[in-house]
Amino acid sequence: MSLLTNVMDHSLDDGYAEAAARKQTEGEGGLPRTVRAKLGLAAGLVLAGLVVTVGAAQARVAAPTVAKERQELIDRIQSETAAADKLEGTVDTLRDDVSARQRSALERDGGSDAADLVGVLSGAVAVHGPGVKLVVNDAKEATSGGNGDPRETSDFSDTGRVRDRDMQRVVNGLWESGAEAISINGQRLTALSAVRAAGDAILVDNRPLVPPYTVLAVGDGDRLSTRFQNSADGLYLHALQENYGIRTGISVEGDVRLPAATSVIVRTAQPTTEKGTS
Repeated sequence: MSLLTNVMDHSLDDGYAEAAARKQTEGEGGLPRTVRAKLGLAAGLVLAGLVVTVGAAQARVAAPTVAKERQELIDRIQSETAAADKLEGTVDTLRDDVSARQRSALERDGGSDAADLVGVLSGAVAVHGPGVKLVVNDAKEATSGGNGDPRETSDFSDTGRVRDRDMQRVVNGLWESGAEAISINGQRLTALSAVRAAGDAILVDNRPLVPPYTVLAVGDGDRLSTRFQNSADGLYLHALQENYGIRTGISVEGDVRLPAATSVIVRTAQPTTEKGTS
């Protein structure tokens, strides 16, 4: 019991202090006492200082090189960006020229009205007029689907995040309800457009879009809005809003503007007659 009391009353620091004092008395502690030891310590300190000095010098020498390489990379990025912008401007100019030539050819063959109609239906020209504006956005709690219940059936799969199939139904419902032209986030849709997914992103003609998704449709605004909201696709969208927190809003607009579709080539067919063989 006395041993336990001694251990509790006296820490090991006393033992350490006694050992240090003993080593110092015997000449084993403190600074080196011999000349050789002192020289060794001095040599070690000099070597350590030399290493630090050389490292600092190398870093100072390499710093301008690194900064120069970084600036060269920045200049190259800026140059390539400017070149890409210039090429994009050239593409826009050529696209306008092609559209003008197409309209001219159609006017010669079928009249101005036919040219305008083909341009609108193909998406080759920008259009504007009355229509509707439909905004579709993810649920506030996109990972849980609004009310916390994931969409697990074949029609409602995954979460409160808007999916490509949701936008497909929206677009198809607007076409069926009488829309004459449609765009999503500024991307004009044509007969060849595809609404697909890549991970969580929605792609329109291979271009990624981010929510909220603003859908503009040209047509008879009041009639288009009513017919869409009463259609199966409109009710589908309403179900997403009510059950899974997806946010939607539709409004009738007096004038909506849609850009021309990119890389659209309008082709027309000419009737041919073959002479029969006798």
